[in-house]
Amino acid sequence: MLSEKSAQTVRATLPVVGAAIEQITGSFYHRLFAAHPELLRDLFNRGNQADGSQKSALAGSIAAFATVLVNNPDERPDAMLARIAHKHVSLGVTGPQYQVVHDHLFAAIVEVLGEAVTPEVAEAWEEVYWLMANALIAIEQRLYEQSGTRGERRPYTVVSRTAETADVATFLLRPADGGPVPAHKPGQYVSVQVELADGAKQIRQYSLSGQPEGGLQITVKRVAGDPAGEVSNHLHQHVDEGATLLVSHPFGDVQLADEDRPVVLASAGIGCTPIIGMLHHLAETGAARRVIAVHGDQQESTHAFREDFAGLVEKLPNAEAHVWYEHPEGECPTDRTGRVDLTGLDVPADAVAYLCGPLPFMRAVRTQLLEAGIPAADIHYEVFGPDMWLGK
Repeated sequence: MLSEKSAQTVRATLPVVGAAIEQITGSFYHRLFAAHPELLRDLFNRGNQADGSQKSALAGSIAAFATVLVNNPDERPDAMLARIAHKHVSLGVTGPQYQVVHDHLFAAIVEVLGEAVTPEVAEAWEEVYWLMANALIAIEQRLYEQSGTRGERRPYTVVSRTAETADVATFLLRPADGGPVPAHKPGQYVSVQVELADGAKQIRQYSLSGQPEGGLQITVKRVAGDPAGEVSNHLHQHVDEGATLLVSHPFGDVQLADEDRPVVLASAGIGCTPIIGMLHHLAETGAARRVIAVHGDQQESTHAFREDFAGLVEKLPNAEAHVWYEHPEGECPTDRTGRVDLTGLDVPADAVAYLCGPLPFMRAVRTQLLEAGIPAADIHYEVFGPDMWLGK
């Protein structure tokens, strides 16, 4: 809990800091990478740095945490902290790195805000930072202990590669040492580290898209554009059967719970990967609960796991599938041409929902689920890349 003195100062300065927070985080990353270029080379996603999304996500998390501290002093944004902590442990973030972040972040605050950063203001925001950092360190320590790891990645052999669409490939991985696969839950992800042509050892996180016996399965979409996806393109161009990848223990706070309540599984585009993993689990465990599986895509040929999606739903005794295509290549019902729209579906108010896809899709679906009577606490989502929805 933030001290009353600091709470008053943070409340008074939050508008000023909030207005400058992206400038502050921009200066922070510039300072951090100038002092520690290895962090940009081997830890941070260079694509997210190039397009500014990581800067915006950091700014949003700090502002959201500070806002909760001053507006709801008896609460802690545990969902937000858990999401960040799972991402951190999959990357191997350690406690001492928070001091490094602190030093460069507060130098950036002073640089941007100048004389407005009085000793009292600095002390108050120091308290905010360490409340957030120490909470994350504690959660991350528990996650490391539960996994039996300290963020290291283990060699896995690619035993097969399957093309799902022209731009999506599934890689089946088995431990190179022949040992057991770590336990994981449907909805979780692993981080994969590859060495690129310039020597950088970049890391990306990929959802587990199935539950193969004795292995892990990830599915990767080739990311085009500027900047193009460094790791996704490397995997598509250079990684085939027999290759070795360095893979983390599975992590992720969005996990399908085994219960009897109805469940809505909604995805769009490559957001289908954790959802298809959840459907595999439901089918393999013979779940009798009601399942409403929803997917949206550009067209049939871009819909990864299209046949698996239909087949898994057919295996479930109380499941239904609903698919929308924006530009269908074949015949598609008029009411299913375009973007996903749940308003015509019978969605029970006691359902729990799991969403994955582009942010506009998830915002729209979340709104429709709320209007159907599902509480916000029962709507879970996974974001690929920096979470631009933190605190929402």
